[in-house]
Amino acid sequence: MSIHKIQGMRVHRINIPARAVHSHGSGDVSGIHSVVLELTTDTGLTGWGEASPWPVFTGTAEGNAAALHTYFRPFLIRADPVQVERHMLAADRALVGHPEAKAALEMALLDLTGQIAGLSVCELVGGRMRDDIGMSFSVANPDFNADLEDIATLWDDGVRIYKLKTGFAGHAFDLMRVERLRALYGDEIDMRIDYNQGLPAYDAVRRIKDFEPFRPTFVEQPVKMHEREALAHIAHVVDLPIMADESVFDPRTALYGAQIRIADIFSLKIMKSGGIRRALEVAAIARAAGIEVYGGCMFETGLAHAAGAHLMAAVPDLRLGCEFYMATYYALDDILVDPFPVRGGRVHVPTGPGLGVSVDPEKLARYAVAPALD
Repeated sequence: MSIHKIQGMRVHRINIPARAVHSHGSGDVSGIHSVVLELTTDTGLTGWGEASPWPVFTGTAEGNAAALHTYFRPFLIRADPVQVERHMLAADRALVGHPEAKAALEMALLDLTGQIAGLSVCELVGGRMRDDIGMSFSVANPDFNADLEDIATLWDDGVRIYKLKTGFAGHAFDLMRVERLRALYGDEIDMRIDYNQGLPAYDAVRRIKDFEPFRPTFVEQPVKMHEREALAHIAHVVDLPIMADESVFDPRTALYGAQIRIADIFSLKIMKSGGIRRALEVAAIARAAGIEVYGGCMFETGLAHAAGAHLMAAVPDLRLGCEFYMATYYALDDILVDPFPVRGGRVHVPTGPGLGVSVDPEKLARYAVAPALD
């Protein structure tokens, strides 16, 4: 037990515009619509968390704001913030689903606990296995010429990993982009393919095989999330590595995915797993089954990116990098006091206690879409 007690709780709903629309197999996105949780203690500490949903993937910002304010507040006020598992169990008992709200809650609690203990979040959950991680940028602009200009700029910044969002403008368009990038950048570019559930299962194998001459590192989630057996079949019959994202949310679905060998890689995301520690459980199941992992994200500010960086810093074996690029290269602005640390095409894991980042209250107010819930 600690001497600290949670004294205040505020729930902010924000919307930050994007530099350009990003298209995916499951829809277009033009900004970051997140919920930011602010927990304060009677000893003057502040812990921050973020829920970053996508309605076609997990949930809505409105629903997650209600989850935090209506269902989680009653057991948090006057509670000891370091009792993280106790509070997460209470959240599961209070409300089914809403993994993003639970991720925000755990994030803020770990932020406070780290500040109290003088440790960074990755040190709290297992240790710092690495200080920086290769960063992937998603190529998702319907205007490919604009994407080419962005890639040229990012290339100068040291970014070498690019994930092409596919399935939204036709197979010929997807093949043209992959062929063009391979011709422009040769073997130096690390290309990945992400369908975001955009392929019909009956035709997925044929289309994926068309990419084999261009040697992408993996193909992500070609079919619908519930078509797990179809995804496993694809992984068994194509030569390219297949990554499961929407089909593997949490430890339970990860266990089933490992049993049927649903994919060669699992995408780890704090938002879909319901927190850093549950995502580490997914990673442990993957490791036991000989399945690789990758650091995925939703449409997040630098706050959730910081939590994601701590998650990936604690994963024992990580070879495929992460995609925490939103705050730096996608959003028009961020809510952090200091920029999220991306340098030389790599994400640098924050080193301070807790999450190691601070939120700017003025920016929270600037991008608010509703009054904060107190």
